Amino acid sequence: MTSIIWFRQDLRFSDQAALIAAAAEGPVVPVYVLDDDGPGGWKMGAAQRWWLHHALAALDTHLREKGSRLILRRGAAAEEIARVAAEVGAERVHAIRHYEPWWVAAEEALSKRLDLCLHDGNQLAPPESITTGSGGRYKVFSAFWKALYERMPPPAPHRAPAHIEAPGAWPESDALGDWSLLPTHPDWAQGFADWRPDEAGARRMLDDFIDEAGDYPQRRDLPSIEGTSRLSPYLHFGQVSPAAVWHRLNRHGAFLRELAWRDFSAGVIAASPDYAERNGRPAFDRLRWRTGKAADADFRAWTRGRTGYPIVDAGMRQLWATGWMHNRVRMITASFLVKHLLIDWRRGERWFWDTLVDADYGNNAVNWQWVAGTGTDSNMFGRIMAPLVQSEKFDAGDYIREWVPELRGLPDETIHDPEAAGVRPADYPEKIIAHREGRERALAAAAKMRD
Repeated sequence: MTSIIWFRQDLRFSDQAALIAAAAEGPVVPVYVLDDDGPGGWKMGAAQRWWLHHALAALDTHLREKGSRLILRRGAAAEEIARVAAEVGAERVHAIRHYEPWWVAAEEALSKRLDLCLHDGNQLAPPESITTGSGGRYKVFSAFWKALYERMPPPAPHRAPAHIEAPGAWPESDALGDWSLLPTHPDWAQGFADWRPDEAGARRMLDDFIDEAGDYPQRRDLPSIEGTSRLSPYLHFGQVSPAAVWHRLNRHGAFLRELAWRDFSAGVIAASPDYAERNGRPAFDRLRWRTGKAADADFRAWTRGRTGYPIVDAGMRQLWATGWMHNRVRMITASFLVKHLLIDWRRGERWFWDTLVDADYGNNAVNWQWVAGTGTDSNMFGRIMAPLVQSEKFDAGDYIREWVPELRGLPDETIHDPEAAGVRPADYPEKIIAHREGRERALAAAAKMRD
C-alpha cells in the first residue's frame, strides 16, 4: 500500500522517523505543501523562504538519488495532502510531530480524513513528556532543563533508508521556481551565499563546531570571533536532528543547555499557542509602549542599523545582509528596542521573523519575551543592557568594523562610542537617544505600569 511522507520543518534523511517508517511499508510519495494561509499572520518570512527554496531543491535531489522525488503543492496543508492521497490511493500519512499552532490544526484536520501517523524527532524529548511532579508544564527553564537532562541522552539517531520505493504513478507537482521564493528585484540575499542550506551543510557546520565546542562557554559571547555553532537554521528546518547534535556534542554541557532551550520553547507554545502575540505576564498589558511618528522613525533607524550605537547597528546590518545575527548581539539589539526605545517587543519579533533564516515561532517568541521581561520565564524589565558597556566588555571592535564601515578606521579605544570620544564620522548618525535618558524613560514606564 502506498503511503505519504509529509515533510515540513524536518527536511532531512538521517534520523527522520516518519520517512523511515513510510519507507518500511512500501511505496512512498514524499510531499511538501507551502501553506501560507494556515499560519495566518505567521506565514514564513522572506529570509526563511530563501532558505526553503534551496532546502527543497536539495531534498528533491537527494530523493531522486534514492529512486524517489519530492511532490510540491501549494494551499491548505490538510487539503493538499488529502488530494495527493486520493490521487495515489494512499490511506496513511507519516509525519514528524510539530507544535506550531497552525501545524497542530492541520494535523487535527488531516487525522479526520486519513490515518495520520505522527512521529517524534524534532525535539530531544516530546515536550508533553517533561512535566512537573503534579503533571503540569514547566514555566521556568532551569527546572525544565533539570528534568529533561534526567531523560537524556535521546535515542541514538537512525540511519537513512538506503532506497525509497516509488509509487506506480506520480501525482502532479508544482515547479519550485513558480513559487518565487527567491528575491529578484532587488536580490537582497546576495550576502546569504556563505550558507549551504541542505543536510550536507548541516553536517559540515556540526563538524566544524565540534573542534571549538570545548571553548563555547568562553567564546559564545564574543561576536568578533563567532564562537557560536550557527546550527540554528539547520535545526529550525530540520536538516539535522537535535538527537544527532546531542550525541556528537554530549561532552559539552553549556551548548546542550542551548539545545534544550528549543525544547523548552516548543513546550511553551504547545501550552500557550498565542505566546507570540500576548505578554506572558498579564501585568505588562498595562505598559504604555511608544507609538506614533517618533516611535516609527526610531523603529526604522533600528531596522537599518542607524541608531548611533555601533554594536546595535552592526548587529542589525549583519541581520539584513546575512539573515543571521550573533546570539549576544541579538539580546543587545532586542533590549535596545524594548528598553531604550520603549517600542513593543512584538514589533521587533515581527522584524526578526521576516529577516532571520532561523526564525522559529517558539524560539523567537520566548527569546523576545525573555529580553523584554514580559515572559513567564524572563529577565527583569528593570535589567537594562547597556550597549556601550556590552560592546567593550565582549570585545566587539572587529565585529563593528566588519558591519559598520563608517567606523572601520577607529581604534578599540573609541569605536564602541565614537560620539562620546568626539570622533564620530560625519556619515555615522548621532545617538537617537542617550543611554541614561532611555533607561530612565523605561524605568518610569515600568513604575507607572505597576501603579
